[in-house]
Amino acid sequence: MGQKVDKDRYTEAEFLRFRAKLAEQLDTLHEVLARPGFGAGPATIGAELEMFLITPDGRPLPRNHEVQAAANDDRLTLELGRFNLEANLTPLPIAGRPFTALVREMREIMAVVDKAAATQGGQAVAIGILPSLSEFDFTHGALSGEGRYRALARGMRRLRTEPFRVRVEGVELLELEVEGVILESANTSWQVHLRTAPADFARVYNAAQLAIGPALAVSGNSPGFLGRRLWEETRIALFEEAADDRDVERLDRRDRRVGFGSGWVRGIGEMFETCVRDYEPVLPMTSAPKEGAGEGVPELAELRLHQGTVWQWNRPVYDPGDGGHLRVEMRALPAGPSAPDMAANSAFLLGLTAALAVQSVEDFPFAGAYRNFYRAAIHGLDAPMSWPGLDEEIPAERLALDLLPVAAAGLDRMGVDPDETRWALDIVRERVVRRRTGAIWQREALAREGGDQAAAARVVSRYRELSLAGEPVHTWSF
Repeated sequence: MGQKVDKDRYTEAEFLRFRAKLAEQLDTLHEVLARPGFGAGPATIGAELEMFLITPDGRPLPRNHEVQAAANDDRLTLELGRFNLEANLTPLPIAGRPFTALVREMREIMAVVDKAAATQGGQAVAIGILPSLSEFDFTHGALSGEGRYRALARGMRRLRTEPFRVRVEGVELLELEVEGVILESANTSWQVHLRTAPADFARVYNAAQLAIGPALAVSGNSPGFLGRRLWEETRIALFEEAADDRDVERLDRRDRRVGFGSGWVRGIGEMFETCVRDYEPVLPMTSAPKEGAGEGVPELAELRLHQGTVWQWNRPVYDPGDGGHLRVEMRALPAGPSAPDMAANSAFLLGLTAALAVQSVEDFPFAGAYRNFYRAAIHGLDAPMSWPGLDEEIPAERLALDLLPVAAAGLDRMGVDPDETRWALDIVRERVVRRRTGAIWQREALAREGGDQAAAARVVSRYRELSLAGEPVHTWSF
């Protein structure tokens, strides 16, 4: 979705040409994947941090274009909502001290955005869903002015003639009906990328599918929306329903456009094939043929653009850069609460993934991984979870503590310094032991403040103050 889209209206003939391009590029992808040495190289990680722009009193500030211009930093890109920005952090080797480096760059880029936001009378905050959002923040004018988001909105409306219906049942019930995809902008995430060799891709991807359940359970930071108390990670339900293109003509398709998947995968090729076969294009921009970085690696621009509009919680990425390589993009973790929290969440998820990738996770029922993921989103630390080798379900908080040594072994396997591993996983351990996730903190803070719109704004201001102080959420007071 970071590619520049040249216009926001397309003809039916352009949609047909785009589909033909996708079919051609699937064949090219299979040829590239078969090249000896393609994608070889050390394991690296990257990350994307989405954030909200807010006013000093904690309300959303729809000025992302102005803030991006003032920041003048190539790492920053616009997001769908005018109160959102995304920072693309610098990829780095996972060996050594990668999580310390992530914390350093997160703090640096947040300071850059804060300084730029101040020129517009605003600030920045990393939080899964902003508690102070109201229904009036999701008008047509809230959509970013960039062409790709106008085109995305039109492309989704082309597929779904019915209104988008959102229904989330948690402690309270949320029911909404909207005409477009603007509710996607209510969610901000912390997305982690892991470079993976083609021969290992299916094993690593399936491992990430199993690992994300307990990792999400300990990372909740989105306990509600529009004043309703909903899931521990309400983002998961809200994003899935706000971008569900399955109207009455597409009810036979098994998976949503945003979803977890429905089975273990056998290879990256089949994942791209499924994406092209099952999901219609929404951004049919075609480009002139262009060679990739240095070694005749094809861009596959159309295939990459289409893949960027199918939002699996774990998503395969083909990148022509650096001689061409593959990544697993892990998209389910929320933004915030603090830079150390996000680094710790990454360490737990990546360590578990690395450890599970050398096992046969496919022997475990996929339905178990599926249930774990959604139960984690709904119940957080209290989610009942199944796991390979267990005869019965246990609470997520207990499973997470049991899995910390497994994650540590996985990080050791990838060459992470032991002190780095200890520091990052200790944050997760303390959060679980003290039962203090970002979602729990927000819920208790809102209850203390009274729970109305003014209280939500005060909680946002206090949250931002504590987040910028740089201490993990398990240490936060009110």
